[in-house]
Amino acid sequence: MRALAVSIWVFINLVFFGMCGYMYLLWSQYWLYMERQTEVSLSNYDQQIFYYNRGYFPNNSVVHLQPKSRQKHSILKENLTVTLIKNSRPRFPNLQPKDFQLDSKRFVCLKNDSSNDCDKKTSDFRENIINELRRVFTDESNILRMGKENPYNVEYRGVRGNFMEKIPRKVLCELIDTPLNTIKRSDIRSYPLKDFIPKRAFFENKRYNSCAIVASAGSLKDSKLGALIDSHDLVLRFNNAPTKGFEQDVGSKTTIRFLNSQVATKPQFNFLNSPLYKNVTIVAWDPSNYSSSIKDWLEKPEFNLLPNYMAFRKNYPKSRTFLLNPQSVWDVWDFLQDNSPSMLRRNPPSSGFLGLRLLLPYCGFVDIFEYVPSVRVTKRCHYYDPEDNPSCTFGVWHPLAAEKLLTYYINSASDKDVFQTGFVRITGTKNMNCS
Repeated sequence: MRALAVSIWVFINLVFFGMCGYMYLLWSQYWLYMERQTEVSLSNYDQQIFYYNRGYFPNNSVVHLQPKSRQKHSILKENLTVTLIKNSRPRFPNLQPKDFQLDSKRFVCLKNDSSNDCDKKTSDFRENIINELRRVFTDESNILRMGKENPYNVEYRGVRGNFMEKIPRKVLCELIDTPLNTIKRSDIRSYPLKDFIPKRAFFENKRYNSCAIVASAGSLKDSKLGALIDSHDLVLRFNNAPTKGFEQDVGSKTTIRFLNSQVATKPQFNFLNSPLYKNVTIVAWDPSNYSSSIKDWLEKPEFNLLPNYMAFRKNYPKSRTFLLNPQSVWDVWDFLQDNSPSMLRRNPPSSGFLGLRLLLPYCGFVDIFEYVPSVRVTKRCHYYDPEDNPSCTFGVWHPLAAEKLLTYYINSASDKDVFQTGFVRITGTKNMNCS
């Protein structure tokens, strides 16, 4: 009996001290976060545009989004108001190492390397990059890291799967079948905006054999990929990424500019007058609440690109200028979550992945340059900007790691093309039979 009492006493003490240790760990992490708060990357739309467009910080503001019922994806409480506080900080610290340390130069295939040596370098580099993307993906899905951040009121009701358990062709067909469309005039009831919206959808009657998507990655610098990029029938570029002065690395042809709403609205990007946005097709997008209708979004866009959109259409009435349907942006996020075993960050997909899905129905194949990192991977954000930040490559706001892992999985190019040359190739609808 005495032995039993001692055993119980020891057990209670172990539980007590274990709980104390756990609480100490939680509090120590919290105070570590408070000490390093100024060093933590801001996890919101305003800060992500810093990574993509060289740091123009907006004024603090509050946006209220009133969600409506989105029958396909969510069951929401009535009269729920979501408040987006811009320039807010994450609830938990970034527990992953700040930099991905890799001496990528030793993996570059040299002219005097044998075929086996080059294959070995490529295979070793591939393993490093894929492992890092997986690590970031796992870390980003950590509920302690994600906390309660849900600025777009995402209420995912689907069943999470794993794209690795499907054949690549099936995953690609699911992506092609996922809606992503532009707003047509028939979708709009309000004037005067209705008069400026195109009657037809994006590229409704056009088809291309080869399409290129040019990421703005710093690894494009000194890549000498310009001629290869320009050899494609169609070339899509993002935001304010320039070609002048960088032709040898990124080419000079531009068919489409894919713009986020901050580029279309903020004066420093000069959307209405810059030659970057003339004589090309423009597709602009702005994130909405997960369950918002087009009407809801038009009433309260996150960044109100509508006045500049109408002014641009008025100044250039023959321009091909489209607005992405914000509802279908979340359809693409749902596709990613449907194929991801862990919870994704509840933020919209990146422009890169949206651009890929946008082009697939119109292209025989789509080559995406420096989206999946090659041996030229660098901390540098953009080829045209000296700013360093590895988050541009591996993600901090968009679910980039999940996007890139899936994109590599459905890619048909060789590992040498992906990791040495610097592009993945995704087969388009023209060459696919998904029925």
